[in-house]
Parts: sequence; structure tokens; C-alpha cells
Amino acid sequence: MDSREYFRKFTDAEEFDRIAEKPTVTAMWRDCAKEFADSTAVVFKGKSHTFAQLESDAAGFRTVLGKTAKDGRRIGILSANSYDFVKAYLAVVTSGRTAVILPAHLDQRSVFGCSMMFGLDALVYQPELKESVSLVKAPLIDITEVSDEKTDMTDCDEKTPCVMMFTGGTTGKSKCALLSNGAVMQGTVNGCYGYSGVFGQRYMLVLPLSHVFGLIRNLMTSLYTGSALWICDNNKNMYRDIQVFKPTVLVFVPALAEMSLALSKQFGKNMLGDDLKYIICGAAAVAPYLIEEYDKIGVQLLQGYGLTETANLVSGNPESLKYPDSIGFPYPNQEFKTVDGELWIRGKNMMDCYVGGDETGFDEDGWFHTGDLVSIDENGLLRITGRTKEIIVLSNGENVSPAELETHFNALPFIQDSQVFEDVAENGRHILALEVVPRKTVIANMNVENIKEYIISELEKVNLTLPSFQRVTRIEVRDSDFERTPSMKIARYKKC
Repeated sequence: MDSREYFRKFTDAEEFDRIAEKPTVTAMWRDCAKEFADSTAVVFKGKSHTFAQLESDAAGFRTVLGKTAKDGRRIGILSANSYDFVKAYLAVVTSGRTAVILPAHLDQRSVFGCSMMFGLDALVYQPELKESVSLVKAPLIDITEVSDEKTDMTDCDEKTPCVMMFTGGTTGKSKCALLSNGAVMQGTVNGCYGYSGVFGQRYMLVLPLSHVFGLIRNLMTSLYTGSALWICDNNKNMYRDIQVFKPTVLVFVPALAEMSLALSKQFGKNMLGDDLKYIICGAAAVAPYLIEEYDKIGVQLLQGYGLTETANLVSGNPESLKYPDSIGFPYPNQEFKTVDGELWIRGKNMMDCYVGGDETGFDEDGWFHTGDLVSIDENGLLRITGRTKEIIVLSNGENVSPAELETHFNALPFIQDSQVFEDVAENGRHILALEVVPRKTVIANMNVENIKEYIISELEKVNLTLPSFQRVTRIEVRDSDFERTPSMKIARYKKC
């Protein structure tokens, strides 16, 4: 089946036919700025900006870039989420340049190192982060600078470099993935597949725009669909902002979805606003429990899968409730194959290369080795079974995927998160161990005298259903969450 046609049945026919591929961000933004001119594009700190206003401000900033960066091609952006970030990003990429997006939390030495490693021709910075750019030798541009002189967009082709974003890659070493205009637009359009009511939604941005999930699925797809985007200037005020804006779509990582569900159970669905239709969830494994519980309060949680190297979106699951353990069906314009269980991809949404370091990410035939272990069922649905770098080789030679084992334990409704890892027993023998974080909203309603003993006994029952070599020897119930990465994934313990 054609990948695009697979998603047709989940969207009204007329609306589905409006989902058209655009070759470049410039082509997309030129159309959007005209078609949705008077509609709200971005709301920040209580101020609404229409698509026409956003383009006018971006046009002024293109002039600023031209005067300072001149013919410079790589323009760094160091800024927290804000309207100015969106303006600057659009100005850079619609002038045919490449936006090198630096996480706002980087210190001055890191910013300097990035400016040298990635060959920045100029660096756009938020005034509040002035100290962080103090060592940079490239020309500096205040992100709040304006110009009454407007500069038109620059046409380019889909192969023109568009954005560089940090990623751990397949080896875990930090580097930048270079995405072309074509790749960014493929990821943007992929965000439109698999649900109804694609255009004219109300999105809220809480994920960092320095993360590909926030930039592509949250910002770019919102702009492409003529939707309004509320940017939270302080995530501590997210639920207050929800009451004001009443979003219809939220783009969350599982940890945020978990927290929001707990609050909704405590205070009612209104914590997420009465108008919320969808939660787009990814960047880490999604527990089936979340999908089922959100459905009970009338919210469809749709999970998917992607990487920075693939412009975020590889597959999406329009039927998460029916197939809660699946990351869905592949999006269009990609080729897939599995080699020893590992997913290999090539296609339009792929990065051009890594910038920094020696790793290419591609083999001689152009396949990108994702590092993710998957299974594919008879319907073409993908399921993640682990990571190649996380595989534990036991003393008997058996290979164990922690992520695959964790799915069995996470199926218990009172388990929020778990981690299987290799440990060393007192006798020096290497064993499999399990730590779990209970789901507080569930255990609060359980009439059990000793909750930890009960949890361990139920985990042991699951443990006994596993093949003997996959069984864990030690189980611990944690009182606190696991340490997490900046993208809210669980930080894996180092191998013994």
C-alpha cells in the first residue's frame, strides 16, 4: 500500500487533499503568509501576531541579517522559546541560509566551541543570554533588532541546507545533523497525517525549539496548517496558559503526558482545557496505559517515532487505542529494511550528514542505521523492541534487550516507568536487575496494606512468564523518578 494512501482514511477527503508537499520552507511560508494572512500565527506573552505580521517582522530581520551577516550562510540562533525565535528562524531559512540552533542552556565555552566547530558566519542571540556569547568571534546579532526596510524571501531548491540541530546520533556522541529544506518539509507534512481537523487548530508549545520534535512537529506543522501557536514563556505556567488559550492539540513527551494525566485525574479534564482533541506524543516510549486513560476523558493520544536525523517524523500511529504498543505506519517517501533486527532507513526526510566528528551515519548504499531494533507485523506496523547499543550480552551468550523486557513490566497499570539493567550480585555474578517507578495516581486508590510488597509480587508474576534467561534477579521499587535527559528520556545506567 502507498504510505500516503494508508493515512487517507483518517482525515476528511477534502482536507486530506489540501495536504500538499512543498519543496522548501520558503515556498511553504510564502503560501502560508498569503493564505492565512489575517489569522493568528503566534501568541507570546499575551500578544497575538498574525501570519502577515510575522512575515513582516521576518522580512525586517532578513534585512538585519543582510547588513550584518552579508553573504554568510550559517547563522546560529541562541534563544529560549519566544516570538523572536520564530521570527529569526523564518528570516534565516527563507533567506536561503542555514539556521544552526543552539540550546539556550549552553554556557559561554560551549557556545564558543559550537561557533568554531560549525563555522558560524554570525550568531543571533537573545539579550538575556549576552554573557553566553561573550567569547564568540563571529558577528553578533541581537534577536530583538528590527528594521523598517523589508527584504524579500530568497528562492532555493529542496537540497539547500536548512537547519542544523544537535543530536546524540546512533553512538550517543553529541553532534549536529544537517537537514535540507526538502527534509524539513517532508517532516512538516508528515505531521499532518493520521487525524481529522488538520488545519486551523490551536497548538501550544512547551517543548524546546532546539529539539527537533518542538521545531518540526510543534512549530512547523502548526505554521503549515494555518494554526495558532501559543508559546509558553515559562513552562511552570503551562496549565494556567491552557486555561486561557484552550489548545486543541498538545505536543508532549511521555513524561509530560504522564504528569498531565495525573493532574487531570486529580482535578478533572479541565486541567487540559475543554477543547483539547489530540496529544501528539513521542521522543520516548509511550505506555499503553496513557493511551487508554486519555481516551476515557475524550482525548486521543497519538504516538509516533522519529529521529533528529529523519527530520523528526518516521512513522505515526492513527490507531493508538487499537494498537497501543505500535509506533505506527511509515510516512511517505521513505525506504525501510531491517538487518539483524535493526531498522535502516533512506528517503527524502533524511539528513544530509553529521557536522562535527567522523561519523557519517550512512553506509555505502545510503542506508541510515537507526540503532533501533524493531519488529514489523503483517499490517506493516512498526514496534520498537530496543536499542542496539543497549543490548546486554549475558554470560551464557544470550542477548537481552532491556526495552523489550520493560514493555512487559510497564503493562501493569500501576507501573509508570521501569529500567532493566545489568548489575553485579554480592558473589560477583552478573545479573539482570529491575527498578520501577510506581504510578502514584493508581496506587493511591489501591486498597493494599503494603504497597511495595504487592508491587514486587505482581512484578514477579510477570517475571515468571518470561524465558528463564530474560528473568530479572533483583527488583526494586523506587521512591523517586529516574534521572532524565534534556529530552525527558530516562537516563540509562551504564553497563557493568
